[in-house]
Amino acid sequence: MGKDDILTVGYVMKPSRAQDFAKRGAFPMCPTQNGLKFIPISLELPLAPQLQQVDIILHKATDQIVSIQMISSSEFLDKITYSSSFQELQRYIELNPKCCIIDPLSDIYPVVDRLKIQEILLGLENNFNKEGSTKIRGPKFLKVRNFEVTNLAQKLLEAKLTPPSIVKPQVACGVADAHSMAIVFRTEDYEGLNVPLPAIVQEYVDHSSRLFKFYVLGEKVFYAVKKSTPSAEGLTKLSEKNGFKPLLFDSLKSLPTSNESQQHCVESSENNMELELVTNAANWLRTTLNLTIFGFDVVVQEGSGDHVIVDVNYLPSFKEVPDDIAVPAFWDSIKSKYNKAINNGEAT
Repeated sequence: MGKDDILTVGYVMKPSRAQDFAKRGAFPMCPTQNGLKFIPISLELPLAPQLQQVDIILHKATDQIVSIQMISSSEFLDKITYSSSFQELQRYIELNPKCCIIDPLSDIYPVVDRLKIQEILLGLENNFNKEGSTKIRGPKFLKVRNFEVTNLAQKLLEAKLTPPSIVKPQVACGVADAHSMAIVFRTEDYEGLNVPLPAIVQEYVDHSSRLFKFYVLGEKVFYAVKKSTPSAEGLTKLSEKNGFKPLLFDSLKSLPTSNESQQHCVESSENNMELELVTNAANWLRTTLNLTIFGFDVVVQEGSGDHVIVDVNYLPSFKEVPDDIAVPAFWDSIKSKYNKAINNGEAT
């Protein structure tokens, strides 16, 4: 491979995240097997000279969000406000529409908005679910602007949401309280609930305390299995100890746990996960979202066997996948995105 065949990827993300990728060998400064080399882009230095050295911009824009203001439905007021230094990068991208960016900032908006993602997941019903086959779907949900119990009770009933339910801020990432959540066991306990508004009330799927984390790297799909929140039975025991009050937690720091034995649950849920079904859904999501690298979480519902996608996120760490498998796939996804952009005349 000649020198002219090497592509330079400039990456922009918070230092701790960049260090994690670098430690795993994902950001080598020497050319990779498919002709990429990586250099950091510093938002503290003039951007134009740095960006002139790169062929591809890789970003984790959600690291640079300062605020998000929601208006009607799942729209954003002026989309997102980024840090002043990232706004300079944003202007550069707007002035250079043929620079290859992974991914365009407009394409990450849905993963910042839990309502928008829920609405997109409704499309799974029409594309995958046939009578007599296993379903893959999003959870039942309801957007709420306030927790006034009188009006909320009827709306929950119409949305087919019965306790327990999990309540999440509509803003999914990028702000301090995006992961402040609650599990609610009684309708009256919504009154004064300490979860940022607007919020999404989401069906709590009894899933044997097992979560399947899927990672989409270009056209390749990987997954890992992790322990999750308790079964419905375990939740009930926790709620009894808590006087049936809502369980408040930060999903990035710790999840509600119970002491129940999970061995039989692990075996049943893992054996029942249909990989082909979820992989097909992953490919559909990749096309629908137009994202190169993203992740989503799947749980398998006890009883029905429904596969429920409960979360979608942009540029995850994919650290649960062995580095010797994930990192080359990561490089391939970037190179493939660049080649596609070149062939479509979208990059120079």
